[in-house]
Amino acid sequence: MIEIKVVNKSNNPLPEFATSLSAGVDLRAFIAEDIELKPMERILVPTGLYIELPEGFEAQIRPRSGLAYKHGISVLNSPGTIDADYRGEIKVILINLSNVPFIIKNGERICQMVINKFENFNWSLSESLSESVRGEGGFGHTGKN
Repeated sequence: MIEIKVVNKSNNPLPEFATSLSAGVDLRAFIAEDIELKPMERILVPTGLYIELPEGFEAQIRPRSGLAYKHGISVLNSPGTIDADYRGEIKVILINLSNVPFIIKNGERICQMVINKFENFNWSLSESLSESVRGEGGFGHTGKN
């Protein structure tokens, strides 16, 4: 298990795993007053959290399925990526894809954060690639016709 340094400037508790098998933790809004998110409107919502990720790790910001299904609220740049060298406040771009306004309250769980290990890579410029077993049909094509 990795350890992640966190500064919590909000009045919300630190995010916790809901179960021992949860992949991510829910982040909460840290706002002075309620925000009305109108249909098709987007807004940047602060969390009051600042993190220091170890080298080779990133944090992904993802929608909460309950908010998406019940209210049409999603993370606009999903998944949003927080790089290991970012030290600013975690803020979340939310969008209301429903046809009714949604009220965001302080402390509301607005997204989930998952920590992932990644590898950097180098390009290897080439004139050709090996043949694909999927073919070249494009999106939605998983084989040769």
